[in-house]
Amino acid sequence: MSNKLIARAKEDNIQFISLQFTDIAGTIKSVTLPTSQLKEVLKEGVWFDGSSIEGFARIQESDMVLVPDPTTYRVLPWSATERRRARIICDVHNPDGTPSQNSPRTVLKNVMDEAKALGYTYNVGPELEYFLFKRNGDVPLKPVPHDVGGYFDFSPRDEAQQVRSEIVLAAEALGIDVEMTHHEVATGQHEIDFRYADALTAADNTVTLKYTIRAIAAAHGLHASFMPKPIFGINGSGMHVHQSFADKDGRNSFYDPDDNYHLSEIAHQFIAGQMAHARAMAAVTSPTVNSYKRLTPGYEAPVYICWAHRNRSALIRVPATRAGKEAATRIELRCPDPSTNAYLAFTATLAAGLDGIKRKLTPADPVNEDIYHLTPAQLHEREIGTLPGTLGEALEELSADQIILDALGEPITEAFFRAKHAEWEAYRIQVTAWEIERYLDTA
Repeated sequence: MSNKLIARAKEDNIQFISLQFTDIAGTIKSVTLPTSQLKEVLKEGVWFDGSSIEGFARIQESDMVLVPDPTTYRVLPWSATERRRARIICDVHNPDGTPSQNSPRTVLKNVMDEAKALGYTYNVGPELEYFLFKRNGDVPLKPVPHDVGGYFDFSPRDEAQQVRSEIVLAAEALGIDVEMTHHEVATGQHEIDFRYADALTAADNTVTLKYTIRAIAAAHGLHASFMPKPIFGINGSGMHVHQSFADKDGRNSFYDPDDNYHLSEIAHQFIAGQMAHARAMAAVTSPTVNSYKRLTPGYEAPVYICWAHRNRSALIRVPATRAGKEAATRIELRCPDPSTNAYLAFTATLAAGLDGIKRKLTPADPVNEDIYHLTPAQLHEREIGTLPGTLGEALEELSADQIILDALGEPITEAFFRAKHAEWEAYRIQVTAWEIERYLDTA
C-alpha cells in the first residue's frame, strides 16, 4: 500500500502532504510535510505533543503518534499547481502503538466494532446545512446573507448557485459522492447531501466537506458558517442524519416488507434506543450554546422526543419510500447540527441505537400529526418528552447516561465536560444586548 501511495503522489505531482485529525470539538488539526518524507511517515508515523491539543493528553503523557490512513489520501483541488497538496486523515496512537482513546476517530471505530460483532454495519447519510455570508470588513464578522433566495430557489444568475456548483466539483474531486445541493429555507442558507456510507467514512467526509465549503466560499470572498442559529427569527442549520444497518451480506437490516412502515424489528428497537437516550445524546449532537437557539418550536427543528412517518416535526422521521424500495429504507435523526464533531456524534447515535437493540426496547406509537400544535396536556398524556432547552441542561443529562459515557470513554468525556462546562459558564454570566435593552431603564 505504501509504495502504491508514494507512486500515486508522484503521479499527481504532489509537493506537500497534510496529515489531518480532529480535536474533541471537531476542529481540524494538521501538520504539513514535503512529499519526500512520505515513505518514512507511512512507516513510522509522526510524533506530536498531545498535551497541546484539546482533550488529547496530560502533560506527563504528551507523546503521541499520528498514523496515516492511506485510504484517505486525496488531492486538494484548490491548491496551486506549483504547490500541489494532498491530505491524509490520521489515527492517533499511543507511544506503545495502541490506538489512543482520546481520539474521536478511535471511539467511533470502537462502537462500530460493537455493531459488527452483532452482525451489522452502521451506515449514515448526513445532510449538511450552512450559511454563506458576505465579508464586509466587519470585525467581528456580522451575519449578512449572501443572497435572497428561498427553499429550492434557482436563478441562472444566482451567485450562490455558482458557489454551490464549485463546492460540488471540489467535493467530487475529493472522492465524496454528492447526491444534491440546493438553497435552503432561510436567506443565505444552503444544503449539500452526499451518499450514505459506513459511519467512519461518512464522518471523514463530513469533516472534509466542511473545510471544502469554507475554502471555496473564501475564494469567492464569502464566509461559510456552520453555526446552528446565526440569525434570530429565521431557520437555523441542522445536520439531519439518515441511518440504516447492513448485514454481513450487504442487505438492509432495517427493512421489513410486512411492517406498516417497512421497518424491521431491530429498526424499531434502534428508534426506541435513540429516543431513550435523546436528552443525553443532544449534548454531543448539539454541542454548543447556540445549538439550543435552533432547537425551538416553529423553525422545523425537532424539540419533541417521538418518531413519525414523514412528519418533520418529530425527532426521528421515517422518510417515505416507494413500495419494495429496500435499499432506501432508513430512519432520519433530526436533532444533530453541523457544529458537532461528526465522529463523536455518530458514536453517540450508534451507542444509543445499539442499547435499544440489546435491551429489545419498543418505541411508543408514532405521532403523525404536527406536534407543535399539541397542547402541554396532550404532550403529557402521550408521554412525549422534550430535548434539553440549554447546553447546561444537556450536559446534566449526559453526565447521568452511562451508555453514552461508556461509548465516548473516560478520556474524551473528561475533556468534553471540561470544555463544555467552561463554555456554558462563560455564556451564563454574560450580560447581553437584549438584557440591556430590556432592563436598563425598567429594572
